[in-house]
Amino acid sequence: MCKQEEKYCPRCQAAFECKVGDIARCQCAGVSMTVEEKQFIAERWTDCLCRKCLLELKQPEVFFKEKYFPHAGR
Repeated sequence: MCKQEEKYCPRCQAAFECKVGDIARCQCAGVSMTVEEKQFIAERWTDCLCRKCLLELKQPEVFFKEKYFPHAGR
């Protein structure tokens, strides 16, 4: 199994390293998401988001805006 993979965030297009073989050291480790946040991300994107985007989506005003007004821009 591949231990790490170079990916591009589908939300912001930033490059990041996914460590699927060592999830405890992956860039997303420690970012806890609510069920609603996880569901929104899964419905909107088909791949991992970078840590910066995950943390932005944790901000209630950003989450609300992207969920209910997706074409309003960032």
